[in-house]
Amino acid sequence: MLYTRNKSWCVAVGLMLTVLTGIILFGFTQAANAQGRGSGHREFRDSRYHHNRSYPERGHFVNVLPRGRHVVTHGNSRYYFSGGVWYRPYGPRFSVVAPPFGLIVPFLPLYHTMLWVGGTPYYYANDVYYTQSSGGYMVVEPPKGEVVEAPAPEEKLFIYPRKGQTEKQQADDRYECHRWAVDQTSYDPIRPPGSAPEAQSSQRHIEYQRAMGACLDARGYTVK
Repeated sequence: MLYTRNKSWCVAVGLMLTVLTGIILFGFTQAANAQGRGSGHREFRDSRYHHNRSYPERGHFVNVLPRGRHVVTHGNSRYYFSGGVWYRPYGPRFSVVAPPFGLIVPFLPLYHTMLWVGGTPYYYANDVYYTQSSGGYMVVEPPKGEVVEAPAPEEKLFIYPRKGQTEKQQADDRYECHRWAVDQTSYDPIRPPGSAPEAQSSQRHIEYQRAMGACLDARGYTVK
């Protein structure tokens, strides 16, 4: 009888130790995951100008930068740019920050919203405004005046990188193909509409889309 009671007690203790070990391991796993993401990870939804994309909040820290980030030097400071998000070194980690005005990046965020203010094009993403400048695109103050959103294209291109191209490579390829398509069709969809009849503009837009698709397909993208 005593042996049976001792055996039952040992089994119960063993079960408790197993459960406690599982809880401890789970806690270590969660802590490791949190460390990789950075503590207090929060995002906000940028719905201004129908941009409708989510970004990590300013002030959030990460231990590891995203792959494919781009390095931009402004003054004596180094910034890292990826997916429309800007990072700056802070000790051994990196903080999500707002880029300073005047900083120039060679390419726009892959997802951005185009605006017009007084006939000047602005590009918007993640609460940051850019204008075209020598050497790329400059971070500028929010424009003053009436903002007009660029009209949505009649047919949107869906582009998939077949060769695993980085975000920077995708942005570079899209820009170069855009330039090539404009040269081929004499039509630029990001410019204000001229006085051409609507039917003619629609046909030129279709030709531009076909040229863009052909260029991107040749560079290793699936275009729908």
